[in-house]
Amino acid sequence: MSHEFSHTEIEFTTSPVSVREADIIIVCVPTPVYDDHTPNLEPLESAAKSIAPYLRKGGLVVIESTINPGVSEDIVLPILKKGSGLRGGEFYLSHCPERINPGDTTWTLESIPRVVGSLTEDGLKKTIDFYESILKTPVRAMGSLKEAEAVKVVENSFRDVNIAFVNELAMSFDRLGIDVVNVIEGAATKPFSFMPHFPGSGVGGHCIPVDPYYLISYGKQNGFAHHFLSLARKINNYMPIFTVDLLDKELRGKEMRLAGSKVAVLGLSYKPNVDDTRESPSFEIIEILKSRGAHPVPYDPYAAQFSEAESLGEAVEGVVAVIIATAHKEFLSITPEYLLRKGVRVLIDGRNCLPKELFLTSPLSYAGIGR
Repeated sequence: MSHEFSHTEIEFTTSPVSVREADIIIVCVPTPVYDDHTPNLEPLESAAKSIAPYLRKGGLVVIESTINPGVSEDIVLPILKKGSGLRGGEFYLSHCPERINPGDTTWTLESIPRVVGSLTEDGLKKTIDFYESILKTPVRAMGSLKEAEAVKVVENSFRDVNIAFVNELAMSFDRLGIDVVNVIEGAATKPFSFMPHFPGSGVGGHCIPVDPYYLISYGKQNGFAHHFLSLARKINNYMPIFTVDLLDKELRGKEMRLAGSKVAVLGLSYKPNVDDTRESPSFEIIEILKSRGAHPVPYDPYAAQFSEAESLGEAVEGVVAVIIATAHKEFLSITPEYLLRKGVRVLIDGRNCLPKELFLTSPLSYAGIGR
């Protein structure tokens, strides 16, 4: 069944038949990974199959989904040819990787620069003309489809590697009594050749913890092993365990045990002040707590469907410990006095978002990630 809604010049539909009316078709579907971290291209393949029968001669198909280099040519192109009956030169295929930062009011869809790659020069020009007609920023032409596909996975792998670096520093500095946040902020005073990244209780979202696996998989298919990217993924995947280990250590310092303890986990979305929970490490933290005999109480004002409390006050009532897993604005005003009144004995600041000095001078046991 299809549903159509019209408003001024925009028409929304769930029917692929409408593709026959379009000159330009943009495909932007999820590209997740399977449980073994190999790329799951089923949504992309399904989307390509659904539009192929209605693709017209001279039509332009733009893939925005994050994919391996080579996927557009090796997987999407054959599907479109077979389903449409058109030859490769009778339609255009391009890639313009999606760039969006949820919750960011400065870098919006119109203001973020884009890159484009295409099978042909004509397709490249047609694609760039289209994007420049709707964006306020330049569009960079890449040398090939594969180059454009590689851009997005490189962007997010860069972030994953740098986050893994500071996460490893955090775990090291925790043993050395060094505040890693102060060190990073000190290093950031250098006005060149340093870009600050900060540690945390895990990496979430649909890009950073996923895209490196696409590059790892592509390399493996071509006889190359991405040791660096694989190690970064291993480090970042370990951070929920490290966070629970911190809690265990602080509880033992209070002569308490993790098993049997009631623990509030504050924040279930992968980043502050949004409701997107994809790949959020909070759920891994919750499962680790359960496996060690603790009783987690998840709460997120933006993700009520996964919460077991209706308010912050209810979430922390009667718990012995709190883990801040997402730095929502609602949590930034938490004070030691508030938690102590609720009976909380231990706070693990998994996002280093609260003023450390305020908590260290209180009877509350406090630990951040590397501080």
